[in-house]
Amino acid sequence: MTSATPSAAPLGPRGSQGAADAPASRADRIGDAALDLLVERGMRGLTHRAVDERAGLPQGSTSNHARTRQALLETAVRRQVQLESRVLTPDELPGAAGPGPADRPDAAAADGGPDAGTGTAHAGAGAAHPGAGTRFDADALVDALSLALHRYLTDHRALLVSRYELALEATRRPELRAFFDTAGSVFHRPLVAMTAAAGSTDPERHALSLIAWCEGLMFSCAAGSFHAAVPSRAELRTGFEELLRGMLGPGPGPGQPESGGAAGGRGGRCRA
Repeated sequence: MTSATPSAAPLGPRGSQGAADAPASRADRIGDAALDLLVERGMRGLTHRAVDERAGLPQGSTSNHARTRQALLETAVRRQVQLESRVLTPDELPGAAGPGPADRPDAAAADGGPDAGTGTAHAGAGAAHPGAGTRFDADALVDALSLALHRYLTDHRALLVSRYELALEATRRPELRAFFDTAGSVFHRPLVAMTAAAGSTDPERHALSLIAWCEGLMFSCAAGSFHAAVPSRAELRTGFEELLRGMLGPGPGPGQPESGGAAGGRGGRCRA
């Protein structure tokens, strides 16, 4: 079974930034092992003893770090959020400080397609977001959403499985639900800011619609009827273009001329 921890560069096999960095902390090792167990065995397979064994730690280490099952689940949620933030890198957000992917030498090859290498984010980008008064056209938001979602679906699908295991458990544990929602709020705020910067007149509602579309598509591709057919980035762009045209008002879609119609007929295999 694929590890729940991101494997694509620049992350190492357990979510570290590479061999030159310091070894993962004990908390990170416990969190990584917990996510791996959720992917392989489901919630029933997540025990303190199993985490010790998977992480290669002395027996009792996980219990010392997280004495209760609730504390162990919170450790897993915290690590899930950290790893998702690395997949959906905040420095690539529209309006974020620092160079975007288009400034990088390998940008053209990042996605294997002609439109690869533009900014990223989706309902799960990190803490950075456009500042007050920042404006950018909807193309930047479409690029951000499509690149990040494509990256998640193609390179980090095990993280989706652990995400849904934790989300379902949260429906049965009110105390975990509160923790899960608070941790996930770091993904909601940047998207609200980006939809506002793209010209939305109701960014909270529009962000909710985008999140719901992303969540539905991620579930369909991770565990639903489209699990064997991950859409291309071009197909994801089409879906986001159609959504944003409806949200931001009439006129040409992002990246389309006045006579261009609806995204040149690029159909998505895995649309919500």
